[in-house]
Amino acid sequence: MEKNPKVDAFILNAASFAQPILNHLREIIEVAEPEMEETIKWSFPNYTYKGQIICSFSAFKQHCSFGFWLGASLEDPVGILNKVGDTGMGQLGKIKSIEDLPDTEILIKYIRAAILLSESGSTKTIAREKKATVDLKSCDLPEIFSSYPKQAEKFDALSPSHRKEYFAWINEAKTEATRIKRIETMMEWLLEGKSRNWKYEQKK
Repeated sequence: MEKNPKVDAFILNAASFAQPILNHLREIIEVAEPEMEETIKWSFPNYTYKGQIICSFSAFKQHCSFGFWLGASLEDPVGILNKVGDTGMGQLGKIKSIEDLPDTEILIKYIRAAILLSESGSTKTIAREKKATVDLKSCDLPEIFSSYPKQAEKFDALSPSHRKEYFAWINEAKTEATRIKRIETMMEWLLEGKSRNWKYEQKK
């Protein structure tokens, strides 16, 4: 697997506790499928095989996340997956140390199974646009954008400063109701190609 410098930078910029977790996940992914491709989408690392997203990981202030794009359709014999809201994704929950991860052999089997599922033509990801209904206690990119694929592409096209403005706005919400309302507003604006402060930018 050819290493992507942008993923290198993502890991180096992550919190110190997260770096060994992310490096470990990266190694496991490469062992599972050496031909996997690394890319950055929606500001976090995604891994694709033959053009299809298989899995992804990210890092936050106090935890990391790892998820499968077709997690809802993936067989889960060991019971390691948590479904992400009402979406097609499945993830491992909040990962705060390497010890929180399943055994390496198990995770490799799941990644290979996810590749086979993708090759079978399964497309059970996001069937429709919907309002955010999951309990968003933290601003986790995979959880938020898993329900908004079109807006995710718009967000990815924004400059780093504009992306930071949106998520600073969401994280500053005092209540869960306010947070969800701001997420819904962000999705509306992103669909129209607007930045967080588009009103002020028009006045310049």
